[in-house]
Amino acid sequence: MAAVATLAPISLTDRAVVEVKNIIQEKNVPDDYGLRIGVQGGGCSGMSYLLGFDKAKDADETYDLDGLKLIMDKKHAMYVLGMEVDFQDGLNARGFVFNNPQAKSTCGCGSSFSA
Repeated sequence: MAAVATLAPISLTDRAVVEVKNIIQEKNVPDDYGLRIGVQGGGCSGMSYLLGFDKAKDADETYDLDGLKLIMDKKHAMYVLGMEVDFQDGLNARGFVFNNPQAKSTCGCGSSFSA
């Protein structure tokens, strides 16, 4: 079982925390699952963000973020260090937004970046 680390390398805004908690309740996400945040190869800029619910694996760090269990592969931390995840619910956009200071460039869709 992955150990619980103290300080998460990313943060979620209050709006993002509320939305994640709403999704957990609406979709009946099991208690042993957490919010997985990370990166994966692909997207128009080379890497894209990963956001979903999953169980912790051996290579993961687990954080407590405002009562949410946050799961991240240890290797992904350097790509997202200092990133803030927000949730927008406006006329032009609805969804999670990634504000990543590690990104050297991003694409127009906002979900792909290069580091």
